[in-house]
Amino acid sequence: MQSVEYVGAQADRPRWRENIPFWSVHVAALIGAILVGWSWTAFFWLAGTYAVRMFAITAGYHRYFSHRTFKTSRVFQFILAVLGMTTAQQGPLWWAAHHRRHHKYSDMPEDIHSPRQRGFVWSHMQWILAKRHKATDYERIKDFAKYPELRFMNNHDLAFVIGTAVITFLVGGTTALVWGFFVSIVFCWHITFCINSLAHVLGKKRYATDDDSRNNLTLALLTFGEGWHNNHHHYQRSARQGFYWWEIDISFYGLKLLQALRIVWDVEGVPRHVRDQTDAPERERVRAGGSASSVPARPAD
Repeated sequence: MQSVEYVGAQADRPRWRENIPFWSVHVAALIGAILVGWSWTAFFWLAGTYAVRMFAITAGYHRYFSHRTFKTSRVFQFILAVLGMTTAQQGPLWWAAHHRRHHKYSDMPEDIHSPRQRGFVWSHMQWILAKRHKATDYERIKDFAKYPELRFMNNHDLAFVIGTAVITFLVGGTTALVWGFFVSIVFCWHITFCINSLAHVLGKKRYATDDDSRNNLTLALLTFGEGWHNNHHHYQRSARQGFYWWEIDISFYGLKLLQALRIVWDVEGVPRHVRDQTDAPERERVRAGGSASSVPARPAD
């Protein structure tokens, strides 16, 4: 009878043929960039599509689908899902379900992408290539799995990616296809992956969480705020991951703008007592002998 360790090792072996699309995008990005060359047009395609993709991942897949840190309409929920699909990071239900598991078991043996448990390369991207992580755990994402359009998108993610490539080419030609699709996706992939890998290795720990999460300014700038990873693991309910005004969080600023436009609402901030690690106002009032319900919470933003 095979041991659990042996079965797990076999399941985690890279499936090179199954993952040909993943490696092909890297090859196409490299060769295409060399053949097409650099230009201002290439720059604007890369910068523009990267910005849209990164916001879709950080504000959409992460802060909305994974943590529900704000509310929105079903229409804009659909738009966030579509934009997220253009990143080629699989469907919103797959992404959010895996991320919720990561938070439940962060840096424990059950964590699916922990540098502490399996090493840097595994946490960065090898876990994605393992066969056992290809399925969606619908039990972890019941709240969004009830929407048939999200389930459809989740089950047909490759078609959405191919459609994105076709539309990009029709709009901007070869330069757009190379820099606005292939190179943009590769950049978005690996900078996103750095939150699973580097953000658990390099940086500072403001809060004494049970995991290895770190705050990293460079990653925060590149990922529109996700680099304040220790903040996030300290308090996951907040749509704001840069807890202080000097901690730049572009995705949060975008969400606040969308809130002003009434496209999203109930954007969760971080309570001041959580940020500063002090007693909650209710507890202070109770300690003083008053009524807890009479003291409003003090938001930090």
